[in-house]
Amino acid sequence: MGPLLLLAAIWGSSFMFIEIALRDLSPAATMTGRLLFAFVALGSVLAVRRGPREAVRCVRQFGRPGVVLGVITTALPFWLIAWGQTRIDSGIAAIANASMPIFVALLAIRFARHERVTGWRAVGIALGIVGVGVLVGVDPEGGWSGVVGTLAVILAAISYAAGSLYSQHKLGDSSGLLVSTASVFWGLLAILPFGLAQRPESLPGWESVGAAAALGLLGTGVGLLLYLYLLEHHGAARGSLVVYLLPPAALVYGAVFLDEPIRLTALVGLALILAGVALGSGVVRPMRRREPVPAPSP
Repeated sequence: MGPLLLLAAIWGSSFMFIEIALRDLSPAATMTGRLLFAFVALGSVLAVRRGPREAVRCVRQFGRPGVVLGVITTALPFWLIAWGQTRIDSGIAAIANASMPIFVALLAIRFARHERVTGWRAVGIALGIVGVGVLVGVDPEGGWSGVVGTLAVILAAISYAAGSLYSQHKLGDSSGLLVSTASVFWGLLAILPFGLAQRPESLPGWESVGAAAALGLLGTGVGLLLYLYLLEHHGAARGSLVVYLLPPAALVYGAVFLDEPIRLTALVGLALILAGVALGSGVVRPMRRREPVPAPSP
């Protein structure tokens, strides 16, 4: 349980670090810094394992899949989450992001037709959608601005879900480290022009810079490596449990370090979404074996 709890602590802190970075940086500049630090971390590990020349060759040859994943699993969802957090608390963002497996199941109905969604899986999807509705529409924090911010994070979850399905059908047995490094590299190139255009006019404070570095080195670099370690040594079922631990961790970080209130509607939405994830993804299915759910990288 040690690596799993550590991963939940790292990924749960990402939403807090985004909140801190946004004090001096725009969403695009924050995520440009995050991806820059992440590429340094993951690229260094890949270079050590395969050699510098081979690492560069592999990333360059990854080509179209790397570009697609760089946009829909890094640049776009990272920016949407950061933009959403300019309008909502970090804990709300973490709960909205936890809906990703629900959208994997929904998209699979159209793009993976062998995946049947009936019985308890259908009930789970319905529960998850109700949870999203509670989170967005029942006494929303910040009024309509909060609704828009929460919807932005949900759109990021949909983008993660699309990337998850694309990976399953297009990448086969590709190395997880290579996929992660290539995705971060192409995501960095995609968001870099926007980050430069929205760079701060004056030198940002050390807290914002440090938060962007923590997002890249810890949240993306160490977090992804730790998740790959869990998959390799403990299996997908154990690794996927981080989906359930991440939102509570983010709520605690937000309450303790950012003085964010924990609202009843947030807790109800969280309970419904996680119950929906458990049923809709097949992790909990009465009288059936357990199956893993995909884990998002916040």
